Amino acid sequence: MFPAAALISLSLAAFARAQQIGTQTPEVHPSLTWQTCTADGTCTDNDGSVVLDANWRWLHTTSGYTNCYTGNTWDASLCPDPTTCASNCALDGADYTGTYGVTATGNSLKLNFVTDGANTNVGSRLYLMASNTEYEMFKLLNQEFTFDVDVSNLGCGLNGALYFSEMDADGGMSKYPTNKAGAQYGTGYCDSQCPRDLKFINGAANVLNWTADANSANSGTGEYGSCCNEMDVWEANSFSAAYTPHPCSVDARPSAPATIAATPTDTPESATPTAATSTRSAWATRRSTFLTSDNTTTGTLSEIRRIYVQNGKVIQNSNTNIAGVDTANSITEDFCTQQKTAFGDTNDFETHGGLQQMGEAFAKGVVLVLSVWDDYAANMLWLDSDYPTDADASLPGVGPRHLRHHVRCPRRRRVLRGQRLGHVLKHPLRPHWLHVQLVWRFVRRQRRVPHLDRVCPRRYPDQVRSMVSAPDADITADADQTICSGGQGWTGPTACASGSTCTSSGQYYSQCL
Repeated sequence: MFPAAALISLSLAAFARAQQIGTQTPEVHPSLTWQTCTADGTCTDNDGSVVLDANWRWLHTTSGYTNCYTGNTWDASLCPDPTTCASNCALDGADYTGTYGVTATGNSLKLNFVTDGANTNVGSRLYLMASNTEYEMFKLLNQEFTFDVDVSNLGCGLNGALYFSEMDADGGMSKYPTNKAGAQYGTGYCDSQCPRDLKFINGAANVLNWTADANSANSGTGEYGSCCNEMDVWEANSFSAAYTPHPCSVDARPSAPATIAATPTDTPESATPTAATSTRSAWATRRSTFLTSDNTTTGTLSEIRRIYVQNGKVIQNSNTNIAGVDTANSITEDFCTQQKTAFGDTNDFETHGGLQQMGEAFAKGVVLVLSVWDDYAANMLWLDSDYPTDADASLPGVGPRHLRHHVRCPRRRRVLRGQRLGHVLKHPLRPHWLHVQLVWRFVRRQRRVPHLDRVCPRRYPDQVRSMVSAPDADITADADQTICSGGQGWTGPTACASGSTCTSSGQYYSQCL
């Protein structure tokens, strides 16, 4: 927990000195339909929307058009301190398509990496909304989350991310009355790295000791960061992918002094690179299941599992092949412990609460985040190449052996100036069914989970198996089986283990429940 003095400094502002709302551009959230499904396959459409994060928005004077923040620098006359800046400056509405390259139609959402307009915009971060003023809150314990995605247009160094953050439903408005913008304008972001590049935290400007980044024309870091639990369901480009729980042992979402925020609470070495799909040019379904110790929505998070469905074929997450790590294909406490030991790392995952801490965040509710970004700090080498760059690539956890059948991304690459300026790279999220114009589907599934000894064997994930063309050979009608049909042309087993029934989960697969 952070010292009290550090927390008070950004919260004791008068109501008059509040983070303001601009009126130059109307804020109209793009509509996005998603679904809630029951275990028997019955699905209900939800009329949601998405909102752009506050950090991307035009920040200007409340009475005119003067920028409070230009490039990566604050206007010192308007923003001499956190509360004065909050009083002087307003977050404005967004032109989602024209300025930020965000397009939503029905069930589809498409994010452009670079959008050229009056100014050039790079990347975006959006949140799923339940209403005009509150984020949708997902409680994931003993639930499934399913989405379809195509990252074939995302090359080396880029990241199309879909993850959950332990944000407040209202963006922090009720906790911090100086925040007048709230979720409607995308405020309240936090993650396990305690990001210090946020312009506003808890309704006050993060201007103290702000330092412009030398290798980014738009970013900098302030004295404070915003910390919370984070579950990376999907971080990927056309070469590599990972899913990672990032527990954070901070008790709340306070602003953190730089000396603390500089020590991230995330655990990148616990990332679980995933089984890749059979072709980089085709859409595929990703299904993540968050299992609990007692198979209820109030139990302790014990395992995170992942499968894929592509072209009617079920693809199991690939198995580990790392000395010292048991062979299996899911995230458990034992996997993370063994992986840390095998890689010679400190077990920060355990230090910050492990799966239990992550599960507690799921119980309270987490916000869905969707983004496309590049990594000007490490050039995304941790995802798709060798990292650290000065380490022996043959050591566990350094070289991307999950890319062994393909050319890996360059180990040493320049910051992505060429990609930013020369290519409009897109991150489209595509249909659950390819023959209809629906391009987005979420599933929160009330799943009847049989006893863990039967459907959740002690297995652990592997580095990505690159572009496998068929399901793993071990999909058999035994105690480990969870899939009993992969749609048309399915040649795998159709029987389930004793005590479970083959139940339809949509057009492309059925599962043993």
